[in-house]
Amino acid sequence: QVQLGESGGGLVQAGGSLRLSCVPSVGTVSSVGMGWFRQAPGKAREFVAGIVESGEVTSYADSVKGRFTISRDGAKNTVYLQMNSLKLEDSAVYYCAVHRGGSLRYGRYDYWGQGTQVIVSS
Repeated sequence: QVQLGESGGGLVQAGGSLRLSCVPSVGTVSSVGMGWFRQAPGKAREFVAGIVESGEVTSYADSVKGRFTISRDGAKNTVYLQMNSLKLEDSAVYYCAVHRGGSLRYGRYDYWGQGTQVIVSS
């Protein structure tokens, strides 16, 4: 059973940056597609960013496009979410997951991590 561990969340002022990391307990991030999602209190979980197995294609939610970047480091076996120009509405628990099929934005994901909280303050 694959377990994913997210880290890097915290408290940051609006306009600031954070980099989230996701490390699998088994397997390699270079052999699967991966995605980042977030869930704010009282809201449904939403897609944030995804990267295909080859790493050649990425996808972003419109709300984060141009501010967030998904990437991976095969040597460190880690998937990252670089978040710049953070806004109050980016506050949420962020989760990573393994992409199992379909499009990055609407496809199926498994092996959800426990999440890491991001709080953006004014």
